[in-house]
This record gives sequence, C-alpha cells and structure tokens, in this order.
Amino acid sequence: MNTSLDANRVLQALGDATRRAIVERLAQQPASVSALAAPLKISLTAVTQHLQMLEETGLVHTEKTGRVRTCRLDPAGFQVLENWLRSCRSAWERRLDRLDDLLTEDDR
Repeated sequence: MNTSLDANRVLQALGDATRRAIVERLAQQPASVSALAAPLKISLTAVTQHLQMLEETGLVHTEKTGRVRTCRLDPAGFQVLENWLRSCRSAWERRLDRLDDLLTEDDR
C-alpha cells in the first residue's frame, strides 16, 4: 500500500478532536469503550464509530473479552506517519541545502 495514502488516512483520522482525545487517553493506558466514552459526553455508538476509523488506520487495536471491548494504541499507524514525516524532512533538508549553496555562491 502507498505510504502517502496511508499517511493521508492517518492524518484524516487525527484531524478530528474527538479521535485525538481518544488517542491521547489511550497513550496513558488501555481502556474500555465505555471508559473512553465517559469524559467525551457522546454516545457509545459514536465512540465506536470513531474507534472504527482509528482501528482502520492502524492507530488503535481493540480486543473483546467477554462483554468488554478493550482498546489500546497500535504503533503501526504511527510508524506510517513517522515514515511520511521522515521523507518530507529529507526533501526539505535537500531544498534548504540547495538554497544555502545558492546563497553562499553570491558571497564568493
């Protein structure tokens, strides 16, 4: 799968404040869907929909044990973002190096 397409989906998922709040909460520790829903003041159905998108992008993994669905962060989605940022950074560093070369040429 194309890394930039994956990065677009991850960024789209993180573009929503509710999903970012869920990710921030899960960064502290795994939690059940109901525990995630409590401070958000939205329905369990809405939280489940947000979790579905986070799971599809590889940011969150959910596991059902009995009647409780536990959610935890999954590093796979973040790796996609890290790879994308690394490639962007390389491109910008090359551009800035070329700009530096051009500017120092004028000083000679």
